[in-house]
Amino acid sequence: MEIIQQLINGLDKGTAYALIALGLSLIFGTLGVVNFAHGALFMIGMFVAVTIQQVLNIPVEHPTEVVKDFLGNETPVVLPLAENMFGPEMGAVILNNGLWISLIVSIPVMAGIGVAMDRWLIRFFYRRPHVEQILVTFGLAIVLQELIKIIFGGNTIEVIAPDYMKGITDLGGWFGLEPGSLVYPTRRIVFVIFGLIVLAATFSFIQFTRFGMVVRAGMQDREMVDLMGINIQRRFTIIFALGAVIAGTAGVMYSTIEKPVYFVGMNYLVLSFIVVVVGGMGSLTGAVAAGFLLGILSSLSALWAQGSGYFGLAPVFDGMASVLPDYLVQVFGKIDQLVIYVVAIIVLLVRPRGLLGRKGIMED
Repeated sequence: MEIIQQLINGLDKGTAYALIALGLSLIFGTLGVVNFAHGALFMIGMFVAVTIQQVLNIPVEHPTEVVKDFLGNETPVVLPLAENMFGPEMGAVILNNGLWISLIVSIPVMAGIGVAMDRWLIRFFYRRPHVEQILVTFGLAIVLQELIKIIFGGNTIEVIAPDYMKGITDLGGWFGLEPGSLVYPTRRIVFVIFGLIVLAATFSFIQFTRFGMVVRAGMQDREMVDLMGINIQRRFTIIFALGAVIAGTAGVMYSTIEKPVYFVGMNYLVLSFIVVVVGGMGSLTGAVAAGFLLGILSSLSALWAQGSGYFGLAPVFDGMASVLPDYLVQVFGKIDQLVIYVVAIIVLLVRPRGLLGRKGIMED
């Protein structure tokens, strides 16, 4: 049962990796650009949720309602902005559903940021060496990260989930198991469902629409598409905006699971880029498959390192901890992250183009 619990734990990690990696892979596959600012887009999405929450809760004095203190002095009633504008009942509903308001707001915000990034910076590096693309986009990521730090500070900020997303859900009943034997935080379940919907919608858009067909053709032969009179540049800009929206909305939804902080985007960028490499550069299916695979492996390895004993290895780890230097014990404590890098090394040695990458990619 413990293994099943860890498999489920790996799903929300895998969903986060897959969503960020999907955007990275989409942009690389269509534009040929290695976008190291993509993790910053995930971070910005998180802080869209922070901003909406703070705006809705701005304290405002009510224009008519007052309270009297023990001396009989009248003091204006101070209410959150949402309740002041829409009344106590509707305001309470709005405050409780701030996450979904943030999600809606983040779509045009992230699309606008994506379009601006592509038109004012990225398009000038479409055909430039990948090293230059990495340097420029990594520099942009640092700038965005520092801006967020200046505006919101360097500490974590809690985003409050709706009441119905708090607590845990008993999954045991879903699978015919004993009640209470398999539980999971409701907010994480919502995130996984959201991620699966986004992944399905993106694949359907690219695979079954005329727009997607043109984009796929442009990936294979851009000059031919240009000669047909199709504005492929405009479509590439839309694709970049789509990648930004995917990363940003993922950040909004993940903000109730992990507290937003200015450097969170860089953390997920590194892991998601490894996911892209393992899945295959430019392969959307590979990015998603590798995201879930590495998320689950990371979760299982964490359980292993904790000495849970599900492989009968708890005594081994206890013995190692007693004889190894402290720094090596700490390394094994981070095995859930190390396993991702180890898998990446093995895949690149055996199959340089990744699990589902196109032939010729990274095989020179």
